[in-house]
Amino acid sequence: MQKAKINKTIGIHGLRHSFATHLLENGTDVKFIQELLGHNDIKTTLRYTHVSKKNLAAIKSPLDSL
Repeated sequence: MQKAKINKTIGIHGLRHSFATHLLENGTDVKFIQELLGHNDIKTTLRYTHVSKKNLAAIKSPLDSL
């Protein structure tokens, strides 16, 4: 955390959440994230991935292009 200049008190669990979230927000497929985190069940990985409201708002419906 010092090397990354993170000033908040956060444990390894929080770092894993952040890691998974940043990967997802940068377009990494959730199956790759599952592999990187070493999860057997995709449901476990999905608990680690939080999507920002900014990214949700940017989603365009395929119906909008009709």
